[in-house]
Amino acid sequence: MNSMTGFGRSSAPLGAATLSVRVTSVNRKAFDLKISLPETWTELETLIADEVRKVAARGAIQLRVELAAASGTGEIDFDEPAASAWLTRLRTFAESQGQSFSADAPTMASVAAQFRRRIEPPSATESQAAVLAAVREALTAFAAMRATEGATLAKDFDTRLALLAEHIEAIAVRAPAVVVAAREALLKRLRDAGLDLRPDDERVLKELALFADRCDIAEELTRFRSHHAQLKKLLSGPGEIGRKAEFILQEMGREVNTTGAKANDYEIARRVIELKNELERIKEQIANVE
Repeated sequence: MNSMTGFGRSSAPLGAATLSVRVTSVNRKAFDLKISLPETWTELETLIADEVRKVAARGAIQLRVELAAASGTGEIDFDEPAASAWLTRLRTFAESQGQSFSADAPTMASVAAQFRRRIEPPSATESQAAVLAAVREALTAFAAMRATEGATLAKDFDTRLALLAEHIEAIAVRAPAVVVAAREALLKRLRDAGLDLRPDDERVLKELALFADRCDIAEELTRFRSHHAQLKKLLSGPGEIGRKAEFILQEMGREVNTTGAKANDYEIARRVIELKNELERIKEQIANVE
């Protein structure tokens, strides 16, 4: 199980510059990948996307590849001959005006800044091996983080699945007593009303049979157990989990709602509320699972 939240980064020297890769992701129902590259490397986008798909199948993923000077300024040099020529012209101009000229550090820095040369990235072909290696390194860290968070989520799901099983089995134990309690309540109402009907009277039996049919939740319990087993197997298996789990949880919710509507009993109603709460908590967490 993998979380859809992840982060990874890497850096490597590339000529006189530093190549850096940063990849992040958050939850999203579909696979949504955005890649940012230096303009001259856009033809590498397909190869990079293929690398991302090897480690992720779902989520909003952003991958940024940058090339910068080791200092992080984004510039690696300035045109020294041009800057020197400019200073010479300034000196000549000053002397022609009868002024002495001595370039101090701020002046030289200002002139050099006018002749900065930005990094010229090597071609995509020349950079491909280095870029893909850096991308894979960042994706390895990215995938590791998603797996670690996924393992934490898996433990939480195990706990909640156990609670679901506990509540549904408690309902199964309680269900037969509902008809018995209804029989006693019906007979009491008849006695209170002054109607002397025996428990085996056909009319009493017919009323109890109708009630038992209306509140029979055996099918709902069976389907819930089946969905529970499917979900447990899915959450412990490999591959993409999120979409299938969301569908199973939706079906489990339907069975719980029907159980609550049919079971005319306080204890079952209380358990149904607990089931709904746990299902909602699982749904919230499943939204973060790939």
